[in-house]
Amino acid sequence: MNRFIVSSVAAAVLLSGCAKGRAPVASVPNAPTTLLSDLPKPAGSDVMRSTRMAYVGPFSELRVEVFGVPELQRDVMADGEGNFSFPLVGAVAAAGKTPTTIADEIRDKLVGRYVRDPQVSVNFKSSDNPLAVQSMVVTVDGQVNKSGAYPVVGRVTLMRAVALAGGVNEFAKLEDVVVFRDVDSTSYVGIYNLEAIRRGNYPDPEIFPNDVVVVGDSPARRRFKDILQVVPAFLSPIILLAREF
Repeated sequence: MNRFIVSSVAAAVLLSGCAKGRAPVASVPNAPTTLLSDLPKPAGSDVMRSTRMAYVGPFSELRVEVFGVPELQRDVMADGEGNFSFPLVGAVAAAGKTPTTIADEIRDKLVGRYVRDPQVSVNFKSSDNPLAVQSMVVTVDGQVNKSGAYPVVGRVTLMRAVALAGGVNEFAKLEDVVVFRDVDSTSYVGIYNLEAIRRGNYPDPEIFPNDVVVVGDSPARRRFKDILQVVPAFLSPIILLAREF
């Protein structure tokens, strides 16, 4: 009897979630976003217009200077995780941060202790090293464990981008993963079924710098969890009554 009640309530919750549905992406007339099954690849001009040079990534080369302190003026290269060491400061976690943010962090660690009023500047260095292309980041949001901007090194696919963000959480709707991309001054959006991609039913699409990946939310999963938390307390009088008989 108890199992029947739990199953019935859960089924009703799931069906109600499916019945409501949502409006499709770009359903508004004259929307600035174009929905495509296969997104076009960004061109060189899109890269130049982008903000990809704004963030530090793995193997980024930087010039760090503290005005008036020659000993604290040097070139540094971030390691494979986007970190580097600096005198009197120690390890600096630079991945996904702007040079201005890094300069402020270095200043905060130097001020008062080593330099009275340090003026710190951090700038990218030009490099022929293909691994040193900085600010290649992809933004992953939605129902993932660690949303944020992540450096792109080499070829990154949709599954790898989600993995960079710690994978999906328990409320993720895997068949509703959206990728936003700007190409030639036009905004595009693609919807992918991550579960089907994981099974090998579809190819894992490539993700490019400046893409925004949003993992959808499943209201039905949330309601189901709420029911599971409430049902034991709701059924406890029935269970106690059954024991008396």
